Amino acid sequence: MVHIYSEKRPWGFFVILDEGKGYKVKNITVNAGQKLSLQFHKFRSEHWTVVQGVATATVGDFTNKFNINESLFIPQKMKHSLANDENEALIIIEVQIGDYLGEDDIVRLEDRYGRK
Repeated sequence: MVHIYSEKRPWGFFVILDEGKGYKVKNITVNAGQKLSLQFHKFRSEHWTVVQGVATATVGDFTNKFNINESLFIPQKMKHSLANDENEALIIIEVQIGDYLGEDDIVRLEDRYGRK
């Protein structure tokens, strides 16, 4: 187990809760009205569970809303995005599974903050 640390992003922040060989667990907070980039990952899949708020999640060509205690799976190489269209913070628990879990395994397709 690694020590807990957090990282700010334009849309909110995340906290690494645990990390080991082949997995990483994050607590992700998306501020009201914010959205993560439309992206995919070459080396990992992700599992998201909503613990606070309402998530608007796009996976592939489908967009749905997810409430507290609902979850979804994002396969490796599948385009996806997460948005908070509500007036309160959205918090999800993300479990990443894969051979490589670095933050540089993000291929951004669209980003409202101008990141590449």
